[in-house]
Order: sequence, then C-alpha cells, then structure tokens
Amino acid sequence: MLAGLRLPADRGTRLTANADMKDGTMENRYGTLASWVYHLDKPIGRSFGDIEFYRDRLSDCKGPILEPAAGNGRVLIPLLEAGFDMRGFDASADMVAHCRSACEARGLSSPLDIARFESFDYDTCFDAIVIPAGSFQLITDPQHALSVLGRFRDALAPGGRLILDLDALSCLAETAPVARHWQSGDDLLTLVERRASTCFQRQTTLSQLRYEHWRDDRLVASELQLFHLRFWGVLEFELALRTAGFTGICVHGDYRAGTALQADASVFTFEAHTPH
Repeated sequence: MLAGLRLPADRGTRLTANADMKDGTMENRYGTLASWVYHLDKPIGRSFGDIEFYRDRLSDCKGPILEPAAGNGRVLIPLLEAGFDMRGFDASADMVAHCRSACEARGLSSPLDIARFESFDYDTCFDAIVIPAGSFQLITDPQHALSVLGRFRDALAPGGRLILDLDALSCLAETAPVARHWQSGDDLLTLVERRASTCFQRQTTLSQLRYEHWRDDRLVASELQLFHLRFWGVLEFELALRTAGFTGICVHGDYRAGTALQADASVFTFEAHTPH
C-alpha cells in the first residue's frame, strides 16, 4: 500500500511505479534504503486481508494475471505459489531485486520486470490486472490516470478484469508526522515522515520521507524521498473507469466482498470488466 507511510496496523508505503516520476528526481523514487525498509516492514506474504481477498476474487481465473507496481512481491509471490500465472513489473530496480531474490529462495522463476505504468509492454493479453495497496494513487495527474486506465483496458483480454485498491479520501486529512525504526541484525533502519503539503482541490498530498541506516551508533547512509499521492472519491473513480471503457463495475470495502459498502471503510477495492 504507500499514502504516506502508515503505522503498523495500516498497509504501509506504496510501491514505485509512479507514472509521474521523472528520472533523476526524488519524487516517489524507491532507492536502496527505501526498498530495504519496505522489505523489512512488508515481507513476502504479509497480508492486510488483501492477499486472501485477491486469491478468492481470482479463483476462477485461468489465464495470465498482471500486477503493476508489484514491488518486492509481497502479494505477487503468494499468488504465484497458489498456482496463478502471475506476471508483474515495478519502476524500482531495488524492489525488483528483492522480488527476484525471494523467488529464487523459493525455487520460483521470477516473473517481474522493470517498467512503469506508462511503458509496460507484453505480447500476451491478460485475464486480470491487479493493483493492491493503493499503488495507482502514485499517478497524481487525473488525465494521466485516465490514460493508464486505458492502457490497462487494452492489455486485458475481452471480459478481463481490473481489480485495484484505493485509500479513502479521508486520508487527505491525516497530517501527523510519523517516526519508525526496524532492526536487521547489526543494522538499524529509521524513517521519519512529515506532510509537506496538502491540496484539497487536487486531492493530493506531498510528504517528505527521510530514511537512515545506522550501525554501531554511526550513520552509514541516508536517503530522502518526496512522496506524492492523489486520492479519489468512490463515485469519481467509478466514472473514471467508465470513461476508460470498463463495464460491470463493483466496489468492495475493507476486503469484504458481497457486503454493503460501509461509509467508514478505509480501503475501497474496485472491480471492473472489459467488454466481451
């Protein structure tokens, strides 16, 4: 997941397939320390209810499935182990390296590539595209988001499904700074996040994240990231999906399929189809 860095009960920082990221900038760029922290905090298979939800929703899917912004493989690898024909990509070479290493340790072939939302290209059509943890929110320009949704539609087979998570719009109001740390052997990793700005008109947030690597009470390395996100209203995103050519749209709250959508849901999962 990701909208700023969440506390342990939440879904965590998001992955780095930001279509708005320019090469050489710090915005939404996951380097070595950021990827290391993500891998420690969100190891392979750690679920927030999303892995089980996606596994259930995809149970009748027989063809290939694509996960954009797959990161370290937290969701992709459990689905791969469950027998799904998974492919994936991420913009961060460091995150892809974590995923490939985890696949190798499990005796799995690595289905992950380095690519971005606006540049991925596969010869096959997919039965489903899944984007857990709100990674789609890394696209902060609405017109760019519509363009990417169109690329997803074109990458799906007729009748294929797009399933993706978005954080609730109420997250725009969360401004408290966050400080966290992780121990890895003799290494201490720290993270401090502060909200730099909030634009309610554009429904975007910009946060400053500072990662530090300590050993023997000495600072070994540090990394600064600017984290830019856009939040969507439920009806607004339904309209965006329809504009992009999707049909049969339904919305699930907090990974509870088949139940009425609750107003206090913190995660909304949209499921949409391409025409047959």
